[in-house]
Parts: sequence; structure tokens; C-alpha cells
Amino acid sequence: MMKAASVCLLLFACLALSVSAAERNYPGTKGQWQGYDCYNFTFEGRAAIVVVPKEAAEGAPWIWRARFFGHEPQTDTALLDRGFHVLWLDSAPLLGSPKSVELWQRFYLYATGTFGLCSRAHLEGFSRGGLYTVNWAVRYPEETASIYIDNPVLDFKSWPGAFGKSIRSEGDWQDVLDSYGLTEEEAAVWPGNPTENPELEKLAAAKVPILIVCGDSDTVVPFDENEKPFIARYREFGGPIEVIIKPGNDHHPHSLPDPKPIVDFILRAQAKVGAR
Repeated sequence: MMKAASVCLLLFACLALSVSAAERNYPGTKGQWQGYDCYNFTFEGRAAIVVVPKEAAEGAPWIWRARFFGHEPQTDTALLDRGFHVLWLDSAPLLGSPKSVELWQRFYLYATGTFGLCSRAHLEGFSRGGLYTVNWAVRYPEETASIYIDNPVLDFKSWPGAFGKSIRSEGDWQDVLDSYGLTEEEAAVWPGNPTENPELEKLAAAKVPILIVCGDSDTVVPFDENEKPFIARYREFGGPIEVIIKPGNDHHPHSLPDPKPIVDFILRAQAKVGAR
């Protein structure tokens, strides 16, 4: 009888070992997204998602979505096919403010520690996601593998509706001021704008590659007022930055119809991470 019980315990242990340690650690409710296993969970009371590749690539690379999840499925699925995890945390109300930087860092430590993911994250964000990604990355350049942003808001001066422009959205702009704890006058000169952030040089010195995709007819976040100064400053500091212009495109639709240039950029960045 004892021998049979021992055999059963051994069999149970073997079955348990057949499930990867990473999979056992995925929290929350298991579901499906675009044919991949995903887990919905909460982190510090906020909704979060991890989408799991069918077979993780060496080093367990991952891409971290800012602001939206599922907004660019063609890019996410292409990266999942290459063995990347896709993660998202709902921090939209914090708009890339210092509070979001602190929250993101705690989530980063959770993701790398609990899921065993690569210590370098690829960051992906649209529009206001530019503030999330850059404001976190300038604080943690050694934890950033690459940054990809589409039609990004990078500077308060070019924020839709900021400083009395005709396209002003009072509610959105007030959310920005409240999240950062600034008056409108303070926002106009705040050095934490990514374009003016004194720590941007650290990100460039770490040679973190950035890809910006934007429409040349974007009147909501004009290229000349927003992306162009950021690109010039990053290049001035010696940081690698690429730009893809979508001819004839305004603020929407986001992204490129074919994700290959984006995926190739991220794969090149990951190859450099793996070489270090």
C-alpha cells in the first residue's frame, strides 16, 4: 500500500515538473487572444495582461505596451510568432507622469522576477504612450532594449489642445495637468517633457534605439512641433533613432499596414541585447 502511494506521489511530481515554471507563475484568469494563451490579472489594483508565445525565444524577450492593448494586433502577433511575450498594464490615467514611472518600475520588477523575462524590455506606445515610454526609459535606460512609438505626444507644447490652440480639448488637457500636478504655466516650461528632459542624454548614451512612425499630415500632433525637435535632440546626443513617415496620414489610423519594418527594428535591437 505504501509502495503504491509512493508511486502515485512520484507520478504527480513528474506531471508537475512537465509544466514549465514560468507557466505555473502566470497569474489571473487564463484565456485566448489571437490564438495565443493570455492571462488577465491585476497589479496594484490595475488591469494587466500577459500574452504568451507558443514557444519563448532564447532569453525570453518581451514587448511592453503603453496605454493600449490590442491596438496593433498585427505587430503583436508577428512578435509572438518570434517568441516574444506581450505585456500591458493599465496606467492610462497617469499619463506618463512621475507616478506612472514609479508604477511601471514596480511592474517591470514583477514581470522580470515572476515571469523570468529578459531584463531588457522593448517599449511600444501610441500617441500619449510616447510620454509613458520615454519618461520611464530615461530613468531606466539599462532596462530598455528599444522604444517604438507611433504618432507620439512627446512634448506638452504640442499636446492636443495645449496652450490655447483651436483644437483644445479641455478635459484631456486638465487630466494632463492634474496627473503631473502642474499649472498650465508650469507645464509650458516643465523640464520633464521628453524633448527637454535633462536625462534624455543618458538614454542616448546607453544607445537605446528608437523608432518613430508618424503621419506627415498629422494636425493633431504636428511633426515639426513634436517629433522633429525630439529626433534632433536625440541625434545630437548620439542616440540611434529611425523615422518612418506615413504619407498622407493624419493622427489615425495608427501603425503601418505591414508590421515588417517595426518587427525588423525590434528584432535588430534584441539581437544587440543578446550579444551583450
